[in-house]
Amino acid sequence: MTHAALDAYIAYFETLTPETTARLGEFVTPDVHFRDPFNDVRGAARFRAVLNHMFQTTEDSRFVVTDRAIGQAASYVRWNYTFRPRGRGGPAWEIVGMTEIAFGDAGRVTAHLDHWDAAGQIYERLPVLGSLMRLIRRRVAAA
Repeated sequence: MTHAALDAYIAYFETLTPETTARLGEFVTPDVHFRDPFNDVRGAARFRAVLNHMFQTTEDSRFVVTDRAIGQAASYVRWNYTFRPRGRGGPAWEIVGMTEIAFGDAGRVTAHLDHWDAAGQIYERLPVLGSLMRLIRRRVAAA
């Protein structure tokens, strides 16, 4: 893996739009593994479908990378993702997360594994589920 491959992948995600999801195959292998708290798919077409679904259900989606590290087996990218749930109005939501990225020999991504707190950053914002999630969090938190 080269710094150039990671830089190109980050630049792609920071400028991602509904129109550019079609270019995903330039950066990932055909059998790429993508995982986040809601999806676990294999294949560039299924990964692209996840991205397209994101754009169908959100407005003003934007990723900003705030840090990066290159390890021996993978690279790690810390990011902020801001968006507005489609049709809800109101202020933008923000998710802070980290992605573990594995590159193949040709400099293309073989695995894109997102790590972020869906309970605290999504579920707790929902009207009914949010109350339950906050109650559970209070019950299992250290005193």
